[in-house]
Amino acid sequence: MLRIVLFLLLFSTYVIYSAVVYSKGTENAVSVDRIEAGKINHGKKLYQQYNCTACHQIYGLGGYLGPELTTAQSDPNRGENFMKALLKGGGPRMPNFHFTDDEINAVISYLKYVDATAVTYKKPTPK
Repeated sequence: MLRIVLFLLLFSTYVIYSAVVYSKGTENAVSVDRIEAGKINHGKKLYQQYNCTACHQIYGLGGYLGPELTTAQSDPNRGENFMKALLKGGGPRMPNFHFTDDEINAVISYLKYVDATAVTYKKPTPK
């Protein structure tokens, strides 16, 4: 009988915890208009199509050859212009995929969105 009570207690705790994590824990305060959402989705598809995850990480998932891209947009050492230059011509370890300007802007839009949603991933700024 004790095992059944313990099981029900643990199971109900798990269900409540899961409901909170998958509802409140995934809320996103970033809102974008329909046009920007289309660019973000196109950039995400390009990121997946060219298998960028093989070398780069987003939210800690992916390869280790290239830099982590979750907060690349807000990084003072990288930022948008640096990323555009690498996407346009490649780099020492990054291949040149011959992206068009629209494709580059779509990937940048996707990385901006990732950066904006990485609130808990960013390091706190010193005051």
